[in-house]
Amino acid sequence: MPKGSPELTNARREEIINACEELYKTMGFKEITIKEIGSITSFTRTSIYNYFQTKEEIFLALLQREYKLWIDDLKEMMAKYEAMTTDEFADKLACSLEKRPQMLKIMSMNHYDMESGSRLEHLTQFKVVFGETMNTVMLCLDQYFPYMTAADKESFIYAFFPFMFGIYPYTVVNEKQRTAMEKANVNYVFMTIYEIANRFIKSILKK
Repeated sequence: MPKGSPELTNARREEIINACEELYKTMGFKEITIKEIGSITSFTRTSIYNYFQTKEEIFLALLQREYKLWIDDLKEMMAKYEAMTTDEFADKLACSLEKRPQMLKIMSMNHYDMESGSRLEHLTQFKVVFGETMNTVMLCLDQYFPYMTAADKESFIYAFFPFMFGIYPYTVVNEKQRTAMEKANVNYVFMTIYEIANRFIKSILKK
């Protein structure tokens, strides 16, 4: 870790993450390199290696930040709504996902390779936030569905989180993908992030 104040270290880490996020708006994961990221930061490309050794670590940090923002959204929801019906909860939870397309986009990548390409220290920091995310969703279930058993809540978690990894590619398609589906005669109904999430959440809560 480079010498300097914690504030400077955090600021530079955030600048690197922001640069990666900006590139990811127009480029694919495979196209983005440390060199590309360094080109839009205020310091030298080689300085990035003082903070992140691989682009996988940078993407993992970006996903970690997205999870933290989602946690904040969920905590705000719990503070604002003391009680909700199943339909209301599905609506609010689906809305919270619709606000986080960046999170869902990164989740849709090869998560295994992203984690494998990160040092244990960075992966552990990410897993801490991921664990907090799962715990926050569990707290939502505790608050809004107190009648659910521990097994029911666990079943929700292990259905909902894997489901989130597939939301982005099923809801965000480019014209080339849409045309290919039409030429292949695949009768697929394209839905928004909100629509597919809302439908799934209600289905697993009403079983």
